[in-house]
Amino acid sequence: MTAEPLEIYLEEGDLLRALRSDVRTGLTAVPKWLPPKWFYDARGSELFEQITRLPEYYPTRTERAVLAAHASEIARTTAAKTLIELGSGSSEKTRLLLDALTARGSLGTFVPFDVSVSALRQATAAIAADYPGLRVRGIVGDFTRHLDRLPTGGRRLVAFLGGTIGNLLPAERAAFLRTTRAVLERGDWLLLGTDLVKDPGLLLPAYDDAAGVTAEFNRNVLRVLNRELGADFDPEAFAHVVVWEPARHWIEMRLRAGTPQRVHIPALDLEVGFAAGEELRTEVSAKFRPGDVDAELTGAGFATRRRWTDGRGWYALTLAQAA
Repeated sequence: MTAEPLEIYLEEGDLLRALRSDVRTGLTAVPKWLPPKWFYDARGSELFEQITRLPEYYPTRTERAVLAAHASEIARTTAAKTLIELGSGSSEKTRLLLDALTARGSLGTFVPFDVSVSALRQATAAIAADYPGLRVRGIVGDFTRHLDRLPTGGRRLVAFLGGTIGNLLPAERAAFLRTTRAVLERGDWLLLGTDLVKDPGLLLPAYDDAAGVTAEFNRNVLRVLNRELGADFDPEAFAHVVVWEPARHWIEMRLRAGTPQRVHIPALDLEVGFAAGEELRTEVSAKFRPGDVDAELTGAGFATRRRWTDGRGWYALTLAQAA
């Protein structure tokens, strides 16, 4: 079965308007910040794929191992007819779920949901070719705005993997979970991947690898602003900085100006000053305790049914049901 035409709810113009708004808001704030979603142009996505293969970066391979060990149990518990993956990208790890659900015989439809038209087009074509009996319905959208476009009916399983929920601030996480619950029916399922709190000696190298790939990934956001908004950032004038915030249980990635500088952003008619040593926050990556995951899910109207972790307790997959 060939993939259905993509359902596109997010156009290039929408993305550019969102970028302009985020940059104006974030770079005029004190302290300055940018959302991590702007890392991911083609080059940024390529760099992130490299990061996932680095020896220091444990989350991707650990989540995959947990998923491989328990995909059959997830399929048996949920008996999902429709699998929806938010932030699907290449849907590589999701094939473990697809294999388990199709082997069980319950799955009829796969719905990958992502902001990237090109990534989604490639992924849907590959999945449709490899799972010929499966309906593949790709949706291009922003999971903070377009969850109401998800297909309804049947037993649905929404997968939100990769620890991506940790990139949302607490209020954003709560809003996301409430919105997800609102579009699901009682009894539908959510599979949530979360990186767990652990020794900073393990956490920090995962975001500051010896080869410098993550540093290049971090600076890529400045290159995106240069290309899309005509800005004149010198990315090499900013140092990659990683900090563990123990009170908040999160990693922050920052870019630190090495010298005083003025940056012009013609598309916004904006000039931004940086003092020497001033930092721009580019990503938050929250780490969780299992009880906190349960509390956030309960607050949004979900009930935790199962949780699986790796043997070292580094990473968790939580299966929750819409209550």
